[in-house]
This record gives sequence, C-alpha cells and structure tokens, in this order.
Amino acid sequence: MKGPDAKKIEALFDSIAPDYDRLNHLLSLGVDLSWRRRALKHIVEADRPQQILDIACGTGDFSIAICRKANPSTTVTGLDLSEGMLKVMEEKVAKAGLKGRISAEQGNSEQMRWSDGSFDRATIAFGIRNFENREAALREIFRVLRPGGRLVILELSVPSNPIVRRLYNLYFTRLLPAIGGRISGEKVAYNYLPASVLKFPGKEEWMATMRSCGFDPVRHKSFTLGICREYIGEKPR
Repeated sequence: MKGPDAKKIEALFDSIAPDYDRLNHLLSLGVDLSWRRRALKHIVEADRPQQILDIACGTGDFSIAICRKANPSTTVTGLDLSEGMLKVMEEKVAKAGLKGRISAEQGNSEQMRWSDGSFDRATIAFGIRNFENREAALREIFRVLRPGGRLVILELSVPSNPIVRRLYNLYFTRLLPAIGGRISGEKVAYNYLPASVLKFPGKEEWMATMRSCGFDPVRHKSFTLGICREYIGEKPR
C-alpha cells in the first residue's frame, strides 16, 4: 500500500512546524483534543509502568498527554521524520517538565532500531496516511510490540452521511487550504493535507490491511460523525 514519498513528507512538515500546533487546533475547532483524550483509555494503564512508542509524534502533543495520564514510571518514546517538528516537541516537553520521561528521535517507522518486543503500546495520531509504505510500517510496529501489546491509531476520515460529507468536503478542500495557507504561508502543505485524507483507505480495507500484518483482533470506532476514526489492533500473546 504505497503512500507519499517520505522525503517530501519530511520537507513538508519541516516547513509548517512553527505554526503546526496553532493551525491544527484552529482548523479542527479544537475537537482533535477530545479525540486524543478518548483514545488514551486504550493506551494507558495507570496502575503499572509501560513503555509506549508514539510514532509520527510531531510536536509532541500526544506524547505529553499520554505521559500525564500514565503511571509515573511509564516512558514515552517519540519517532518522527521531521526534524523541525521534533525541535518544537523538545521545547514543549521541557516546558511540561517531562524531559526524563519522554524522549524522541528522528527516524522512519518502516525500519526501526528497537529490538523485538520492546513496547507495550504503539500509537499513531493523524500520521498513518502520510507513510510511504504503510504495510511495512505495520509489520515493524507489530515486531517491536510485546505479545499482548496494542497499536492505537487515530486518523481523519471522510464521513459516511452524504449531507455531512458534502459540508465536510467543502470545508476540507476549500476553506482549510485557504486558511492554513494564508496563516502559515505554505499553500502546498495545506492543499496536500486534505487530499491525503480523501485518498486514505476506507475502514474495512484498512482493518483488513492491519489483520494481514498480524494484528488480531482489529476493531474500529467512529468519532464526530465519522470525521475521525480510531483503529485498535492487538498483537496475539
């Protein structure tokens, strides 16, 4: 399952890193924060220490949210292609006082340096659609998870309801690129972002892909009329 070129994605996110957080929350009307909060219950087990891998961690919002909710001995490891996004994340982690518990590095999820069974949980929040080879990434994530481990994915989606979908497409393909491009000065990036959502596989196809890479069971939940979808895949014990 071929996605966009990794080098182009790295450059794109480097270009929008300084304005990414402000625009992300503005353009989603802040609803992205509630989606992350709902996903935390499938990631965090507060009564025990965990090792959690946050892939496509970006500027660190999800890593920080996970760490604040988790057991004090839990560690979060971030991984992202964009050096620009990681620089912003480093500042935010230090400001949050979580430097000892959150680390991050630049890298590609299709070929990770960690040994088999290194993590209890892996997460990808609004990044999987940008992966160049999604199946290779899923197989690598499966490898670094411990038996009984879990992958939790949040991704934007096209609503099923035709009326909602029409309004969504108007906002997503016209208003969002215009606002994002004007504020950030990066029109290409904010044309790419909605286009990447429209190209991402539907829920049944994506769940089948996760199963083909070893995850079983795989389940799905729709948030906010299908604008966001949560996918959860388990690594069998």
